[in-house]
Amino acid sequence: MMDSTNLVGEDLQSRRKINFESEDGILSSNIDIKSLHSKIEDEAIPKIGMEFITEGEAYDFYNAYAYKIGFSIRRSKMHKDLDGRITDRIFCCSCEGHREKDKRDATVKSHRAETRFGCLARMKINSHQNSRYRVVDFVMEHTHVTSSPSKSHLHRSQRRLTLAQAAEIDLADISGITPKASYDLMARRVGGRENLGYTIVDCQNYLQSKRTIQMRLGDTGGILEYLQRMQLEDPAFVSAIQADEDDMITNIFWADGRMMADYFYFGDVVSFDTTYKKNKECRPFAMFVGVNHHKQSIIFGAALLYDETAETFAWLFDTFAKTMSGKKPKTILTDQDAAMEKALESQWPETTHRLCIWHIYQNAAKNLSGVFEKFRQFTKDFSSCIYDYDEKDEFIEAWNSMLEKYDLRDNKWLKKMFNLRENGHWYMERDIFLQT
Repeated sequence: MMDSTNLVGEDLQSRRKINFESEDGILSSNIDIKSLHSKIEDEAIPKIGMEFITEGEAYDFYNAYAYKIGFSIRRSKMHKDLDGRITDRIFCCSCEGHREKDKRDATVKSHRAETRFGCLARMKINSHQNSRYRVVDFVMEHTHVTSSPSKSHLHRSQRRLTLAQAAEIDLADISGITPKASYDLMARRVGGRENLGYTIVDCQNYLQSKRTIQMRLGDTGGILEYLQRMQLEDPAFVSAIQADEDDMITNIFWADGRMMADYFYFGDVVSFDTTYKKNKECRPFAMFVGVNHHKQSIIFGAALLYDETAETFAWLFDTFAKTMSGKKPKTILTDQDAAMEKALESQWPETTHRLCIWHIYQNAAKNLSGVFEKFRQFTKDFSSCIYDYDEKDEFIEAWNSMLEKYDLRDNKWLKKMFNLRENGHWYMERDIFLQT
């Protein structure tokens, strides 16, 4: 079994996107790098002829230089001798090269931000002449925008958990302190997040990976025992488990006889929700929910998931349909999650996908928090706009009036919401979001 300590000290991967625009301004690639060199110590700048004892020492030196200039680095090409020892290595800017063309370009709606710009900045070392690694090539110029100093700590190569930090995160987790609370506390102790060395996403990824790796056999046995007991009590009970390449349980789905019977009669419209989470394990708890003829909420199925990726959702939707004898809902309501949308398009293309009004309002509270705080009347006007108008023309008039009243015509989130309506994501029977 993989040791959880291997998670510490490695470069942490994160989907966090760095926004280089800030009050500090943007450092343009057209600015002479030499002017930046004049602001840092001469011994911190790579020079041909510099020597290092190990390849790792050379990497750390170039990475420290990258932090001061404002870019991220990665290990590139290398060669080894017959004994497996590295004889030369290139450390390059993370923007080196170009992304390969995506064969799905015609069908992809939202492309990832471009991260490769053919940058030539690099430092090359070799040890052909002696046991030490000598710098034999150094290119300082970049072909892209570098970040301002206040953003350097967000670069991937600059983020790393130390053993001491991992121990503190583990202790906070055992004590029931949320990752965000422990992260904020540690950031204050070191004088700011830029001095911490990792982000909140790195902290969450570490905890999630550690829990999966260290999942005890007793936990697995307990889950299987529970599912078997439920099947003895209800012969119609169905469960499905997905495991990863290491045979670790990742996703679990279950439904009993009552749930399947309810779905047979009332499963035309389903609400899918993952807003519930277990505090300790931080695993998303997902439910397929509907409404019966008494307007009562009923559950069609439930799942404990490892994460909220498109692959996980695809497995869940496929498993749900198989459990329900191949019957898929005519309409499904979800929040504005890109991974869910992608999975639904691939697994249930014939199912109409709509947005749940409750999630819409929650997202509005997040994206328009400043407007809600500044204008007390906005809450009433926004709610009225969403709930009170049945006719399309009346809604558009009220929507435009709200934008004009609060000077929100250029608000990107509201524009996106209105475009979703144009693309058919609003329930057209009422010309407003479907209410559940």
